[in-house]
Amino acid sequence: KKKTVSFSTMPNDRKINSTAACISFMLEGCELKKVRSNSRMYSRFFVLDADMRSLRWEPSKKDSEKAKIEIKSVKEVRVGKKTPVLRSNGLSDQFPDECAFSIIYGDNYESLDLVASSADVVSAWVMGLRYLVSYGKHTPEAPGTGHPSLRTSWISSVFDLADLEKSGRIPVSRAVQLIKALNPGMKTSTIELKFKELQKASERPGTEVACDLFVEAYCELCTRPEIFFLLVQFSSNKEYLGLKDLLMFLEVEQGMEGVTEEKCLEIVGKYEPSKEGREKGYLAIDGFTRYLLSTDCSIFDPQHRKVCQDMAQPLSHYYISSAHSACLLEDNFWGRSDISGYISALGLGCRSIELVLWDGPEGEPVVYTSPSATSCVPFRAVVGLIDQHAFTASAYPLILCLVVRCSAPQQRLAAQCLRKTLGEKLYLEPPNPAASYLPSPEQLKGRILIKGKKLPPGCEDSEGEVSDEEEGWELARRLGQEEREAPEGGGPRRVRLSRELSELVSLCQAVPFQDFESSRRGQRYWEMCSFSEVEAGRFANECPAELVSYNKRFLSRVYPSPMRIDASNMNPQDFWKCGCQMVAMNYQTPGLMMDLNVGWFRQNGACGYVLRPAIMREEVSYFSANAKDSLPGVPAQLLHLKVISGQNLPKPKGSGAKGEVVEPYVCAEIHGIPADCAEHRTKTALQSGDNPVFDESLEFQINLPELAVLRFVVLDDDYIGDEFIAQYTIPFECLQPGYRHVPLQSLAGEPLPHATLFVHVAITDRRGGGKGHRRGLAGRRGRRVREYTSTKATGIKAIDEVFRTATQPLREATDLRENVQNALVSFKELCGLTPAANMKQCILTVATWLLHSDAVPSVTLNLAEKYPPMEAQGPIPDLLRKVLTAYETMIQTSRTLIESADTVYGKLIQAQQAGMDFHKELPRIEAKEGLRGRKLQKALESFAWNITVLKGQADLLKHAKAEALDNLWQIHNAGQSCGIGRNGSASPEPSRLRAPLEPIPE
Repeated sequence: KKKTVSFSTMPNDRKINSTAACISFMLEGCELKKVRSNSRMYSRFFVLDADMRSLRWEPSKKDSEKAKIEIKSVKEVRVGKKTPVLRSNGLSDQFPDECAFSIIYGDNYESLDLVASSADVVSAWVMGLRYLVSYGKHTPEAPGTGHPSLRTSWISSVFDLADLEKSGRIPVSRAVQLIKALNPGMKTSTIELKFKELQKASERPGTEVACDLFVEAYCELCTRPEIFFLLVQFSSNKEYLGLKDLLMFLEVEQGMEGVTEEKCLEIVGKYEPSKEGREKGYLAIDGFTRYLLSTDCSIFDPQHRKVCQDMAQPLSHYYISSAHSACLLEDNFWGRSDISGYISALGLGCRSIELVLWDGPEGEPVVYTSPSATSCVPFRAVVGLIDQHAFTASAYPLILCLVVRCSAPQQRLAAQCLRKTLGEKLYLEPPNPAASYLPSPEQLKGRILIKGKKLPPGCEDSEGEVSDEEEGWELARRLGQEEREAPEGGGPRRVRLSRELSELVSLCQAVPFQDFESSRRGQRYWEMCSFSEVEAGRFANECPAELVSYNKRFLSRVYPSPMRIDASNMNPQDFWKCGCQMVAMNYQTPGLMMDLNVGWFRQNGACGYVLRPAIMREEVSYFSANAKDSLPGVPAQLLHLKVISGQNLPKPKGSGAKGEVVEPYVCAEIHGIPADCAEHRTKTALQSGDNPVFDESLEFQINLPELAVLRFVVLDDDYIGDEFIAQYTIPFECLQPGYRHVPLQSLAGEPLPHATLFVHVAITDRRGGGKGHRRGLAGRRGRRVREYTSTKATGIKAIDEVFRTATQPLREATDLRENVQNALVSFKELCGLTPAANMKQCILTVATWLLHSDAVPSVTLNLAEKYPPMEAQGPIPDLLRKVLTAYETMIQTSRTLIESADTVYGKLIQAQQAGMDFHKELPRIEAKEGLRGRKLQKALESFAWNITVLKGQADLLKHAKAEALDNLWQIHNAGQSCGIGRNGSASPEPSRLRAPLEPIPE
């Protein structure tokens, strides 16, 4: 009987929740497409023999004894397009990667390439085959017989505890609550329906259930096939993970370093529910699921949960979390002012708050963001609240942006209130004229800075006039508040300012912006400008390089356009990419823009300060915010993202007219510089209930990782009124590799209980794998023709001669890196692995092939040598010969890189330093050469480009050497642990540094 079974796409389909279920499915058989080397596909019916020793297919022109594969001859089962036949151009677009799998078998390592109707069918075959292969000649007992498993024993013991009457039966209601307690988030109706189904099928209706039926219900409801499939991949016995299995999973798949068996035992003790499992060090499916769902396995790197960046840089080198109209809870026109808005903003780590002061009816100033607000808040109350909550979420400096709209007498009261209430927290020290940059957040810890206007130095009176180009007037004019008209003949508006308020301003003196040239010549480091969203947007589009350069030394604040009367938000990325530190957001308005802002500021312990990319801080560097391609010295990384499944997804809030079923899909969005902005979506999971399976792979190229943000959005494809289900936003730098759960949030950023996405994350350099380096230092995407980064002519002969000396070292550096990357790609492909795989996985894969052979391992690793050769013992099959050749090429290119890197690095740094020696002399040389206008700008750009390229390429080479040493360490480690290494000695200890989070030298 030919039939195809899918175990998760339809609610009434069979659920594969054990190895036995996989084998039962294979014994029944199903239709698969067999792919030939000529790229043609043929439908065949595949079935496992009753004795479980052979896999057969029909119809076939071959003799029935030849149209089969013996299980004992199987070397490996691969998931996805991992063989040359499946990778061929003629087939690559005809079916998705997750529907393909290959069986490598026989002494010649032949491949049987198959395509299934769904990923579910692939999972069943792969799990079953891997189980049978791992037992070799010792055929397991038929499914459903034998000793009860670790899991069954545990579930039975839970039932016994609930069986208070010791009658062997418990009420259905108690059974439902028990399963719900073991699996929070599961709907009561789902559990009740499952018991009804099983009672009907076993012809045992009633209000009570027996132990066997409870066990069956639990296994069907609480087994997630995708996690079971993962467990089978790493488990030695296919039922649970031992300590060595778990260690392998954590190192190989999760990218964890320094894992010990003691650490694994700690994980088992924390998450394994069964007492027997905890005692023996076994992690079964339920404990494994709990671990993967825990915060210990979060997608968010725990290093970033605390302050992890250098906080000793000047204040202008950080993005600062900033609020606009923080006190409003609704829109700008009809919103009511409320003190809780400040508490909320400060609680989220906001470090810059805007206070608009107006004359109050009681003779004291009040705060509201527009005169039409239905209520106002006394300024005294706001300052008291700030004093109380300023440093609860972050110890770093808080900037109060005062927009003064009140009379001079009430300004004096405001100044007295600030001094009296904030006391020692208020920063009043005058700026140091001898310094060039603002103090650091570390130096200003626990201090409150006032941003505002100052009276001119010559003014001796108790009050005076200052220009006022701050935000707020356009809105006031729209609302009829026009009593303070602009002076005749145009020019900036003038307002009265009291001396008391002026004296509170120190490091953040507000000044009008004229142009970039005037700022470069005359602006002092403690002076800062505010830009409207429209004005800043124009600069970002027309002269992004000048805006980036301006922001290296001075603080800038961007505030929303007054036309945003609904308090909507601008896209902060539009201004972050140009280095603008303070992008003022309407915290009261949820949505995409606020998700980006809150997600972005999570990355440094949510302290409200994020260090800007080095390329935007260094005095001499080339950076174009609107770059459409990779940046000099900061080549791209690839993000490989597999969206596997969703758990406990809620219905969209506005979809009340719908039934219970949602049809979700996932959008993955990258927000960053224009070259990085991209969006991909999965297919829609139809009729999937609350736990859809997507099983879809997405890929993104990231050119400036330090400025990239990944946002997951879950939407309903069959919606009425509202399609939004959930979202989660995370900076690219905070992603952890491996299998992770994404904790979903509502539109307002609140956690959704038990709602998650299960994903796999891998970050690689270009197409060739290797760990992607944090801080933007990764490899370039591979191209057919090798491209070399070169220096540009400045038009100044002496300088160009210095940079010309770097031409050859730049080529050598590129060749050293690219040769290793290309060799790695070839080796990984021959091992049947993706570019995201690490070296340990490659060695273990080869070892698995050899250990499934009857003969003694025909290939060994000589671990006595620093660069261990892989040596053949006698004749070996063609595939193994190719693997050995690829390995040898990889080792030789790695050796060349390791031994040559320091010399080439030295030449690059020498050329860079020689170039920098000219930097202070540039104005004199420019004048001597007669460079002006466009020629001068071009010369300065080329100079900055060259310095950036030399430093970037030198850093890349240094990281490439560290990675090559790390690969050698992994080869020694894997060779010793898997049995193909000989002459084993203590493995070398290269600099196995994790992606650096330490300060980057300026």
